[in-house]
Amino acid sequence: MDSRWVLLEAWLPPVLGQAYQSQGWGEVGEGTLQPASADASFRRYFRWQDGERSLIVMDAPPQQEDSRPFVQVAELLAEAGVRTPKIFASDLDQGFLLLEDMGTSTYLQTIQAGIEEAELDRMYDAAINSLVRWQAGSRPGVLPEYDEAVLRRELQLFPDWYVAREKGRELTSGELADWNALCGLLLDSILAENRVFVHRDYMPRNLMTAPGDPGVLDFQDALYGPVSYDVTSLFADAFFSLPLARREAWLETYWQRAWDAGIGVPDAFETFLDQSRLMGVQRHLKVLGIFARICHRDGKPHYLADAPRFVTYLHEACERDVRLAPLQRLLDSLELAP
Repeated sequence: MDSRWVLLEAWLPPVLGQAYQSQGWGEVGEGTLQPASADASFRRYFRWQDGERSLIVMDAPPQQEDSRPFVQVAELLAEAGVRTPKIFASDLDQGFLLLEDMGTSTYLQTIQAGIEEAELDRMYDAAINSLVRWQAGSRPGVLPEYDEAVLRRELQLFPDWYVAREKGRELTSGELADWNALCGLLLDSILAENRVFVHRDYMPRNLMTAPGDPGVLDFQDALYGPVSYDVTSLFADAFFSLPLARREAWLETYWQRAWDAGIGVPDAFETFLDQSRLMGVQRHLKVLGIFARICHRDGKPHYLADAPRFVTYLHEACERDVRLAPLQRLLDSLELAP
């Protein structure tokens, strides 16, 4: 029997009663607890369904997942006026949280199901507004720094996992020289950016579809870092692709609103676009490494099905920035075609 399930069954009944009382729902009925979703970490989610009433239970084993950042960042997002799930109860020592149910459709699911262009525009417009509010409340000393050490560790995932484990080889001396030159270019640009609160996975899979602002999820890994990171993630998604021209148009919409809000983006959009492009390269390389690690270490190979999307993003970046010639040579020598 699942030992976590046994603990959850003992923890849930009294906190359900407290949540019902706070919501004015009356007595707890004969509800059911069913899997809601899982992610690439050790966290998993269940939906408590009692007629029209529903709640989400997050199970985050404390040996692998620390839920304290989730609670802290939820408070920061709420302070900024961003929609996040209300926390009805938490047991951080056991790794259980009882949360508001923000619905069953993410932006990604809504988009993949097929929607009108006007509705897609509305959704992205609302996502940009929420992001700008989150960033406008940023201040140093609250979240851990997204510093050079973290950025380098993320970059190293690509040679350690994607090249070594997925491709089955090491970088040659020439490839290593290109890799070091590329890392220097990326880090110089990223570390020169203005710094804000960074969600780190602000993408359609973690935004819940709603009539107004999206519900924002999966924010527990937030850091204080480069301003271009979250908006770059939003429009260069892991699981579906927008045309390049469309992505850049949305980036300009974000840039104008961020500039108006005094967030500290560059005065010229082209400068910001260059920053976003290099920030995207860092993220795409990191994600390729993460997907390979999830496959080879955690036994979840399906994530690598989306690897070609990131390779395409990298080739697009190379085509638009001559400084990325070392990356283009690496992609060619590793036989990573778009």
